Parts: sequence; C-alpha cells; structure tokens
Amino acid sequence: MKKVFASDFDGTLYFYKAEDDRKLPAENVAKIREYQAAGHLFGLCTGRQVGGLTPFITGFVEPDFYITSSGANIVDRNLQEIRKMGVDRKVADALVKELVPQGYRLTLDVEGDICVFAEMDYPGKYYIITGVDDAPEGLIHQVSVHTESLEDAARLSKSINERYGDYVEAFQNVIEIDIAPRGCSKGDGVRFLRDYMRETLGDCRLYGIGDSINDLPLLEASDISYTFPYAPPEVQARATKVVDTIVDALEDSMKDE
Repeated sequence: MKKVFASDFDGTLYFYKAEDDRKLPAENVAKIREYQAAGHLFGLCTGRQVGGLTPFITGFVEPDFYITSSGANIVDRNLQEIRKMGVDRKVADALVKELVPQGYRLTLDVEGDICVFAEMDYPGKYYIITGVDDAPEGLIHQVSVHTESLEDAARLSKSINERYGDYVEAFQNVIEIDIAPRGCSKGDGVRFLRDYMRETLGDCRLYGIGDSINDLPLLEASDISYTFPYAPPEVQARATKVVDTIVDALEDSMKDE
C-alpha cells in the first residue's frame, strides 16, 4: 500500500520567524528525502500559492504534489494540473474594493502567481496590481487577507462567510484569512488527491500534519493525522497523534503497518 504524506507549510515544515538556517531545518529536509527514497509520496497542503512556495524549497524539497490555496489549485511535482478551481471574479473584485481601502493587505493567487497591491520584499516573482481588472488572466484561486489581530481575523472571516458564503469560504489562519472558492478546503483538497492517487497508484493511506485551526479540515480528512504541542488545544484534540516535529511524524508514518 502506497503511503502519501500531506504537510502544512508554515509552522509545520517552514518557520519564517526563525534564524535563516532554521527556517527550513536540515533535519526536516533529510527526513523528507529519506521518506521519498523509501517509495512513499510527500507533498504540501497549504494556503500559500505555488509561487509562495517555490522560492523557499527549490533545491531542498521536491514535493510529489502541491495542494495550494486551500485546495483550489492542485498540481503534480512538475506543476501540471490535477485540479483547479477559482473564485468568481465579481466576488474577488467586491472583496478587493471593500478591503483594500480599509488598509488591509491583500494577495491574490492567479494561476499560482502572486498578485499584490504594493511593492514588497519578496525573493520570488510577483505582480503589482491596482484591482482585479488589471490582474493577469486566469483563475483567481484564492484571495488572502492580512489582519493585525486574532480578533479582527475572526470577525472578518465570519463577516465574509455570512455575506459571500454562497461563493467562497474564508478560513482563519492565525491573523491571516484565506478566501477560497466555495467547497474548497485543505480537507477537500486531500480527499480529492487521495481519490486521484487511488485511481493512478491503487490503494494508499493518507497522512496529514498541521499546526493551526485552518489545518483541521486536513487533519480530519487524513487517515492518520499529526499535530504539535504548540498547536491550539482543539487542534491537538482532533489529531490522531501529537508529535514534537515533522521528523517524528514521518518516522511514525514509515513504521505504520
């Protein structure tokens, strides 16, 4: 039986607030390579865009799949389409026109590329736009919003879901909000991937790991799930196992029969 491991990125595999040599710990990279060398599949399941991942993992981690923008854009190791879904452009436009004037920092995922409304310090490619009308052509997989507090993120997520819930789902990720097409979530993404893998590879077991509230759909959709002692209590309560690091989770997965 093939083992498939889906990992959250920020706070699970990559730690952007750490010192440079600890942002992507060498032991994490080594264990992922060992996992793949043993014939298992490792991939990412994240609210980030494809373009928000590649500058940080290229040359270190080579995922077998990418579930990005909360499941709206799923691609294989060669970045070829597995599934793509988009936010209605009229809804995205309404969100932009409402939130940008209020001072919120928004990011659009357009076909895996990052679109922002002001210049930023970022090592990868991105577009500066003034609105949806001058964004690149293609599907808007997700609209992301940066807030300044947990309370504001919770309030705004609730408001967006109440007003636009027929079209999108807003997921709070600490002080960030990921707004994906209705029906998309990390859980929906891994379920779709598991069905896809079973069609191409036969029977497989799906393992998932994450550290935050927005990872709950991923954990609940996985056959076996992991989180950390620093995760919120409700996340720990709904994971199969609590481990110290992703290395521990990968090792446990390899031993699982």
